[in-house]
Amino acid sequence: MNQERTRIPAAAIAGLIEDALVEAGLPAADAAKVAELMTEADLTGADAHGVFRLPQYVRRLRAGGVNPKPDIQVTKTAPATALIDGDNGMGHLVMARAAATAIELARDSGVAWVGARRSNHAGAAGVYAALPLAADMIGVYSVVASANHMAMWGGAETLLGTNPLAVAIPAGEEAPVVLDIATTVVSYGTVKNYRLQDKPMPPGWMVSRADGGPLTDPQQSDDGLLLPIGGYKGSGLALVLGLLAGTLNGAAFGRDVIDFNHDDKSACDNGHFIIALDIARFVPLASFRAEIDRHMRDLRSSQRLPGVDAIRLPGAERRARRADRVANGVPMLPELIAQLDKLAGEMGVRRLGER
Repeated sequence: MNQERTRIPAAAIAGLIEDALVEAGLPAADAAKVAELMTEADLTGADAHGVFRLPQYVRRLRAGGVNPKPDIQVTKTAPATALIDGDNGMGHLVMARAAATAIELARDSGVAWVGARRSNHAGAAGVYAALPLAADMIGVYSVVASANHMAMWGGAETLLGTNPLAVAIPAGEEAPVVLDIATTVVSYGTVKNYRLQDKPMPPGWMVSRADGGPLTDPQQSDDGLLLPIGGYKGSGLALVLGLLAGTLNGAAFGRDVIDFNHDDKSACDNGHFIIALDIARFVPLASFRAEIDRHMRDLRSSQRLPGVDAIRLPGAERRARRADRVANGVPMLPELIAQLDKLAGEMGVRRLGER
């Protein structure tokens, strides 16, 4: 199997996304914002949540499953809370508005919790948790995934999503601490990436719904269950995050979730939440940053187990990867480039290699 990757400039990726979304019906400014957030996912290494998703987004826009020109409404429900109605728009637009609202409210109240409903898939969770960093705030984000691929512990029905949790904490000279984890062993986007390459999955990612045995063929993933992190703890975490991001906002959860992989026409009613926390309300910002740096250095330099080459901290490789990809381009598989070139041809926009 050909695993060689071609480096594609971030500007070319963003340009393709923007042009394709405009052709699919989005206003130019909205297409540019979605392209910015999708490209950020690629730059930071969330390869299954950036331009990889473009063909699916275009398909759903064309089929009527997503509203290309939403009237996104923000209702402030208390000094530190707000609810966003996404009007079935692109999830990236809904969450950009939600993050901006959370930051604005937290400036006044010190902390803000903003929920969203009637939204859609928004890509990488870490992208949104990291938005408050620019305002010297901590960000926390979760979402009800756009399809159910996990069962409650011991169950055989897919009633839970990969419902991720992302937390971003600013530092000083060290990289911001950015934890972005699915509540399953891997995200379903990673499974889709393996399917694109027709590459076997490692045992331990999925099990068969029929007999509970290992499932390693990504082409058969519809017949499987993603396994939770930490056994019953992971499914419990997915449950509570789903209730907070979905049920609390009047959005879909459980049996009500629409599988956007197999239904292009129905509105998904994704629910999200984002929290912004003003650090200066607790300790001086400079002191906090210095303490984060001290602790990160202490952890990184701590004694390692035999055979371990380095202790890796959440956020450090993310920053290094982003710097590399900004300078040298995003590495992309030939299968994905071919898929995107096909989409570009169908839509009458320039292919990646022409940008």
